[in-house]
Amino acid sequence: MLWLPIIAGMLVLYVPSLMDLFGGIWATDEQMHGPIVLGIACWLIYRNWGAMEQASAGRPVSAWGWPFVVFALLLYAVGRSQDILIFEIGSVIWLLIGLCLLRRGVAALKAQWFALFFMLFMVPLPGQVVDLVTLPMKMAVSYVAEVVLYSVGYPIGRNGVILQIGQYMLLVADACAGLHTLLTLEALGLLYLNLVRRDSLVRNVGLAILIVPISFTANVIRVMVLSLITYHFGDEAGQGFLHGFAGMVLFLSALLLIIAFDTVLQTFEHLRQRRTGLAA
Repeated sequence: MLWLPIIAGMLVLYVPSLMDLFGGIWATDEQMHGPIVLGIACWLIYRNWGAMEQASAGRPVSAWGWPFVVFALLLYAVGRSQDILIFEIGSVIWLLIGLCLLRRGVAALKAQWFALFFMLFMVPLPGQVVDLVTLPMKMAVSYVAEVVLYSVGYPIGRNGVILQIGQYMLLVADACAGLHTLLTLEALGLLYLNLVRRDSLVRNVGLAILIVPISFTANVIRVMVLSLITYHFGDEAGQGFLHGFAGMVLFLSALLLIIAFDTVLQTFEHLRQRRTGLAA
């Protein structure tokens, strides 16, 4: 019952913001990962709720939550009034941190830290930052896709981020190789790490670092799949249903690559442990 007034207050604050997001930026291809990240973060909080209650039982709460709450409300007010989404949506993370400290203390915050960190991936970034990072990413993805397809005999050329394969021209859009796609795949990789809960620090850090080139490779695969669909089945197929299918290919290939690299790292870890055991 203690949480009901808090939940009601948060609904009053953030339901209008969520409605704006669902009707605006979250409805675009570049930001469609936002609702997915939010749903997973809520599930993670629910999943860790028992561990949070157990960890905080008998522990003192922390008055340090008040600065976080005040900061979050100020951030929300500025973001909502000035239409600055990174402030408006980002404020919910600071608010949850503050409420967690005030209600359950530091131990509870430690139990929920990953869910709160995961929420960062749903916060819309400023357009200037996205554009600055996205253009070189699209150039690199376009270049690699062109080189690979040309090396296997396809008639493909490139001008900047525009690929011409046969009689068709394709623009590598932000949704195919942009910063948001990289962040989505990074979130997928970190979620995988959290769910499998590997004990090896070297393995966790190694896989977290490898997620970046894995994301790049998955983007290249998606662009190549779209190019091949367009070349073999026409522009209508490439821009229609099969375009969405290529998006599924992106996430499936990224997940398979993550699992494959995790398996390789596991093999090396076992070999290292075996050598250490033999040496001892």
